[in-house]
Amino acid sequence: MSTKLKIIAIKPYPVWIGTRNQLIVKVETDQGIYGWGESGLSGREMAVAGALQHFAQFLVGKDAFNIGALWQETYRSQYFEGGRVLQAAISAIDIALHDIKGKALGVPVYDLLGGKQRSLVPTFASTSAQPGEEMLEQAQALMGGGWTTIRFFPHDHGREDNVFEPRVSIGQTAKWMVKAREALGDDVVLGIDYHHRLNVAETASFCQKMPSGTLDFLEEPIRDETPEAYESLRTMTDVPFAIGEEFSSKWQFLPYIERGIHQFNRIDICNVGGLTESMKVAGWSEAHYVDMMPHNPLGPVCTAATVHFCAAIANMSWLETRTTQYEKLGYDNSEFFPVQPRLDGAYYPVTDAPGLGIEVNEELVKKQSFKFWEAPHLVRHDGSVTNW
Repeated sequence: MSTKLKIIAIKPYPVWIGTRNQLIVKVETDQGIYGWGESGLSGREMAVAGALQHFAQFLVGKDAFNIGALWQETYRSQYFEGGRVLQAAISAIDIALHDIKGKALGVPVYDLLGGKQRSLVPTFASTSAQPGEEMLEQAQALMGGGWTTIRFFPHDHGREDNVFEPRVSIGQTAKWMVKAREALGDDVVLGIDYHHRLNVAETASFCQKMPSGTLDFLEEPIRDETPEAYESLRTMTDVPFAIGEEFSSKWQFLPYIERGIHQFNRIDICNVGGLTESMKVAGWSEAHYVDMMPHNPLGPVCTAATVHFCAAIANMSWLETRTTQYEKLGYDNSEFFPVQPRLDGAYYPVTDAPGLGIEVNEELVKKQSFKFWEAPHLVRHDGSVTNW
């Protein structure tokens, strides 16, 4: 087989699988080898599918092995720089090209990234209940299942009336975070995801309502557009920050890494630009002693790619995982993805299969349709719009 594989098709599948839309992408070559990728940007999958159609116009006919060059061409082929929609499309293509190259060479994707540094990828799991006794029971059950890193969600998270009042939330949430630390002990890592629903003052108040050491990380308390806001918040609390799932390039990570603002990078391989961009962010982060804590909310293709990424880097903390017990997935996706990463306790074993080591039931995927879905449009008690 020639080492040159010509791209002949890029096929996006924005389809509803289980309880959500997924945008999985198949890249085909002239020698019968194909690869699978996945795009992030949940809720805007059709916009990304449109970008993929644009990219296909000039990628068809190119050598699938030239992953780095094709990344640069897709990023720089338009006058306007990247952006979330284009980077989500680039991510899916980049992941699929790594899958192709691994399969063609008969090696797992982590070998393309420098080799395996760990055989097991540690994960963190999340409770689903509002702060309260049920939340503590779920956390204790997760600890019984082997998890030593657990993430909570705040009071009023997921209300059906879409009302979120920050000052009401932080008081109740802080009280139960203190109780969680008391109940679960000092050996477990505890964090909370505020999903950028607070402002600087509200976040500072939340942290100041708890004794130092209550939380091991605070995820996405405020929006990320202004690094200076996070710098200001950094002076008001000693809780480590876990941020970055919204970042769509290494340039967005730049001020946070260089200024020592955060401690954990919540990088999303399916949004930031695929494995090519993720490895650059990881190396840069390693130089500043920032650990990678990948965002992983999508499907098995995203998980597979992220497991390979985690296997190949030195500065790894935990990979996000979803447990059917508490995340309420409501379905078994094995029919769609007959071969996929499977948890062994709180760890993902690193596969040695060529490529990503995942299989997709394409015929079944083709039978699915896209369902328009909107994230909750949250408002405060006074009716004003706030963040989801």
